[in-house]
Amino acid sequence: MNITFIGGGNMATAIIGGLAGDEHHIQVVEPGAEKRQQLVADFNVTALAALPAAFTADDIIVLAVKPQVLREVCQSLAPVLGGALVISIAAGIGIAAMTRWLGSDRIIRVMPNTPAMVGKGVSGLYAAANVAASDREHATAIMAAVGATTWLAAESGIDDITSVSGSGPAYVFYFIESMIEGAVKAGFGEEEARRLVLATFDGAVELARQSPLPVATLRQNVMSKGGTTERAIFRFEADGVKPAIVAGMTDCRDRSVELGIELSKD
Repeated sequence: MNITFIGGGNMATAIIGGLAGDEHHIQVVEPGAEKRQQLVADFNVTALAALPAAFTADDIIVLAVKPQVLREVCQSLAPVLGGALVISIAAGIGIAAMTRWLGSDRIIRVMPNTPAMVGKGVSGLYAAANVAASDREHATAIMAAVGATTWLAAESGIDDITSVSGSGPAYVFYFIESMIEGAVKAGFGEEEARRLVLATFDGAVELARQSPLPVATLRQNVMSKGGTTERAIFRFEADGVKPAIVAGMTDCRDRSVELGIELSKD
């Protein structure tokens, strides 16, 4: 595949790293000179300061820029697009707006997440019915290089998955951060607290992955009546931790919808 990344930030770098070594021609359009040099040194890609003169229908363009500049980037691309497949990993902005700006509806939206940086990402993908199966296969192959993929039945699913896996790592990091703080308060040093908490998460996630039991049952299996774990869970329940997490995820989805509306205006 001939793949051009517009933007050389963390997510683009993660995907390029996942694709490195395969039989792809990769180039990156990145305005920062230092970043361009780093990309060339790390991945032996072609790094450009500005858009190429023209693309063709055989090219794949990955829009890896902030949503706030996506309209400007798309409008700059439109005259040179040449019918290329466009894959957008920018949050919020829908296919209808990008179609107006690009003058093309050969577009696939992707919501990745930051664990892609270590090959453990989760990406939700959506394409309109008119997008060819071969284009879907290309998008799947690109995102599968950095983790799991799932195709969404409706474009609104991008907002849904943003609240789950897209923003989800931040929820997990927040809980890890809280547990480290609790461990330090219990008397462990910062480094030892971090090691213990991360190992606990690793073990719990692996047990949940391998066990046929519901996660609620696994949690109950750690608790004994009147015991230490029960006391902790009772505090979480009394303070509304679970409802707060669910409500936060709903707020996250709502904000994704709002951003899409705000940033899609012409």
